Amino acid sequence: MTPRTEDELAAIIKGADAPLRIEGGGTRPIGGRAVGARLSTSAMRGIVLYEPGALTLVARAGTPLEEVEAALAQEGQRLAFEPMDHRGLLGSAGTPTIGGVVAANVSGPRRVQAGACRDFLLGVRLVDGAGRIVRNGGRVMKNVTGYDLVRLMAGSYGTLGVLTEVALKVLPAPQAAVTLRLSGLDDAQAVAALARALGSPFEVTGAAHLPGKATLLRIEGFAAAVAYRAERLAMLLAPFGAVTIEDDPATVAATWRDIRDVAAFHGRAGDIWRLSVRPTDAPGIMAGLSGVEALYDWGGGLVWLLAPEGSAQAIRAGVNARGGHATRLRGAGADAFHPLPAPVAALQAGLRQRFDPRGILNPGLMASM
Repeated sequence: MTPRTEDELAAIIKGADAPLRIEGGGTRPIGGRAVGARLSTSAMRGIVLYEPGALTLVARAGTPLEEVEAALAQEGQRLAFEPMDHRGLLGSAGTPTIGGVVAANVSGPRRVQAGACRDFLLGVRLVDGAGRIVRNGGRVMKNVTGYDLVRLMAGSYGTLGVLTEVALKVLPAPQAAVTLRLSGLDDAQAVAALARALGSPFEVTGAAHLPGKATLLRIEGFAAAVAYRAERLAMLLAPFGAVTIEDDPATVAATWRDIRDVAAFHGRAGDIWRLSVRPTDAPGIMAGLSGVEALYDWGGGLVWLLAPEGSAQAIRAGVNARGGHATRLRGAGADAFHPLPAPVAALQAGLRQRFDPRGILNPGLMASM
């Protein structure tokens, strides 16, 4: 089923007597195997409103992400949260949509400085599990009516409602960007270097570590300011080794696109895990695992793993011991999402009962939560 309008979608959900499998562009097959008839939002597309002067864009949920980014680029603007493209990592096809980005709260390397997708979400329209059309939030940052519900929808993976329209705050694109590169650091040294950079006044917008390869930092902004900040940051990081500054625009863009999309793991066999941990805990977690490869982002707060099949118990044990979360994005098994503490699980169940009383929206997708 591929409704073209919000009213068609509402009628389908209201009349449903069996589970529905909600999809946007079909590029993020994450979580437990959702059951039910396929319901796609891909036909509900188009930019409804774009006001560059107000830094505001409103688009229907099925609008391709590339269409949104192209419209912004024409005005010298961008989505500040830098959403990744999961297709190479997960081996999926389809076209990423802006609704899918919001539903999964997809946020890239710039999150360390700008914030996550949910931080730029101004308003939403959705159809809940009872077939009711809900409008929440607004189209400008001043309008905070129902703000918590707007943020709640980011990362709900279609289990609370089917997004039909999203309003986002956008930001100007930078004039220049550079990458600072260090080599030869082990994981603990790299995390320490990234922490020093992120704690500096030089406004780092990317902080990653590729074990055995390089430790990378990004600075963006006006050209003169970027050059000054990069030079000063290189001096600050001198105790960690020689710093190379790369300023070729194409090279810088390619480097951070590869980090954003975890290109190092594309086309390789194994399970893909996404760990959310305290940066200082990341090296210790990795030291306790065998047969895995890692890529550190967000200063070490986000760790991507390429792991052998059947590694779930060891990975979860290491993360649980330090109070983090581990999500398996690719691999067999029903326990893709990290189990929640009982009070949080009860709260989540209550929310689902409120928004989807019949339990028909993506049932089982986030079962372990």
